[in-house]
Amino acid sequence: MTVDAKDFKQAMRQCAGAVALVTVGAEHGKRTGLTVTSACSLSDNPPSLIVCVNHNASAHGRIREEGAFAINFLHEDHSLLALIFSGQKGVNGDDRFAFGQWTRGETGAPVLTDAVAAFDCVLAHEFETKTHSIFVGEVRGVSHAATATPLVYLRSSFHTLHEIRETVTVGDLDSRHLSWTDFS
Repeated sequence: MTVDAKDFKQAMRQCAGAVALVTVGAEHGKRTGLTVTSACSLSDNPPSLIVCVNHNASAHGRIREEGAFAINFLHEDHSLLALIFSGQKGVNGDDRFAFGQWTRGETGAPVLTDAVAAFDCVLAHEFETKTHSIFVGEVRGVSHAATATPLVYLRSSFHTLHEIRETVTVGDLDSRHLSWTDFS
């Protein structure tokens, strides 16, 4: 059975994702980046993340060339920055870095100074699919802002999380038992 691409995309739009900018390029004039919801942690030993990048993205080849990249998770005030790095505002390549405040990470990759969390990574592994590469980055530098509200993408638009209901502590065995029983 083959799943229709349109149906697949519509179903994925129902799944909320954290919005991040993948940035690459140690030298001014050679920097680029893109907006993704396909970045997540892989392991804490060694600290590493994965991100899926389309072969057609300007950052794809640059990540391979540089051997380093940063993943910058955005906060609620970064909607315009997300649109700029997605290409929807007609700004390309290094010109995208005129927006936001940037510093160079340990690897040389551009790091957004006020990101919810930013991970400066060296390229450790790459896996190919038909349309995308899955890049595994080992973290060389990290920063975070505990009070920032994350930006989330859901149903084709940006959202923020204004409240979290009934927080359950993972270390609390009774809460874990109750939460699993409620869902089974």
